[in-house]
Amino acid sequence: MGKIKKLPIFKSEDEERDFWGKNSSADYIDWSKAERVTFPNLQPTLKTISIRLPSAMIEKLKIMGMKKDVPYQSLIKIFLDEKVNAQT
Repeated sequence: MGKIKKLPIFKSEDEERDFWGKNSSADYIDWSKAERVTFPNLQPTLKTISIRLPSAMIEKLKIMGMKKDVPYQSLIKIFLDEKVNAQT
C-alpha cells in the first residue's frame, strides 16, 4: 500500500460528494487500522406498511396487549421479530 494522502478541506457537501465520486478512500484512509464500532442508541429506520388482518385477530391481539401492558401494534412487531429471528 502506498502513502496515505491528506484529505482536502471541503467547502460544501456537493464538493465532498464529487471528490469521493472520483477518488478511492483507500488512498486517504488506512483501513487496516479501522475498528468496528456499534451505535446502541441508534434508532432503526421505520417504514409504515398496511396489512389487512381479520377483525377477530385484531381483537385478540388487543386483549393480549392489554394483558401484557403493551400496545397491540407493538405486540405485533414483537411477534414478527421473534418469528423472523427464529427463521434466520
